[in-house]
Amino acid sequence: MLNSARKHLGFAAMLVSLAAVAGTASAETTWQKNHPRRTQVNHRLANQDSRIHQDVKDGTLTKAQAASLHHEDHQVRQEERAMASQNGGHITKSEQKVLNKQENNISGQIPPK
Repeated sequence: MLNSARKHLGFAAMLVSLAAVAGTASAETTWQKNHPRRTQVNHRLANQDSRIHQDVKDGTLTKAQAASLHHEDHQVRQEERAMASQNGGHITKSEQKVLNKQENNISGQIPPK
């Protein structure tokens, strides 16, 4: 009887531990996805992507120009992800500033409306 109780108690403790680990992992993932500095940078990238597509439709950018701009945006996105992976899922203010400067450069290459 005592041995059976120990097994049940051990099993219950293991379940609680697994639940705690799973809860922590999901909380980190949600936080990482919704971090305001990352959200701001990624929103700008998505906006620029949309502007590039619209300018190709309008004929103000060639497909080659668009491909070059998309490539630059992709590099910024990769850099943002690399920065976030080094900082526990977020980017610092100084990293955000660097990324925004790069996005400003790309944005300047997109014809104004």
